[in-house]
Amino acid sequence: MITERQKERRQNTIKKLKELDISYNENLSYIESSEEIKLKSIDEICKRIIASFCAIQVACDINQGNDYKESVEFFKGILEKYDIKNCFNEKEKRIFEGNYTSQDAIDLDWEYETMWALMWAVNLVDDISDGSLLCDCEAAITLIVTSNGFEDFKSKCHLRDIEEILDMLDLYYMYHWAIVEYRCFNNYAYITKENVEFVKTDIVNKKVKIGNLNSSNVVERRRGLEWLISNENDWYDIELNT
Repeated sequence: MITERQKERRQNTIKKLKELDISYNENLSYIESSEEIKLKSIDEICKRIIASFCAIQVACDINQGNDYKESVEFFKGILEKYDIKNCFNEKEKRIFEGNYTSQDAIDLDWEYETMWALMWAVNLVDDISDGSLLCDCEAAITLIVTSNGFEDFKSKCHLRDIEEILDMLDLYYMYHWAIVEYRCFNNYAYITKENVEFVKTDIVNKKVKIGNLNSSNVVERRRGLEWLISNENDWYDIELNT
């Protein structure tokens, strides 16, 4: 049964989409109610942020042609400082183990946005509702590397109310629908590679309005928000259907 809070959430999302002149689908299924899900714990989220951050930085160094071994050793030191072990997803493991693909490095570069959604969820970031703006990488780096270990970092984090997180997830769910439909003209102009890549084509559905949304921002932030309420440990295993 759909609760009144779920209906209110969807009405608020649609109101915002109208203000932004972004297309929406009134028939999209409702996301789960707060009674149906369980958020990841603050410890799980903080460990995920730090592990993700370290893997992202190594991937960035790979993409920029910097010294791989030096980068791995440096960020292994960060992981030891925070006492983070066995918290990587499969892509991140490959980056640190040296058996990554070029696509892994590209995907992890965009994982900054996934991590940014988690940082918002623990009040390290004020707002992520603008799907057109890239995350502030420098702010993320400063927040993490200036902490004196895991407990110090965690002390700066305060988990947002579950309803607020679900509100943001619903917004990104409907953002995602819009960008998929925009690239789904005649059902052939859009393909996925783990829900990230779009066919490079000039064929778009001009009836669908997406404003200034950045498609990669939307996908990656939704991935992070979905992970918060998912039973999956690896956020690349989460299906991002629209």
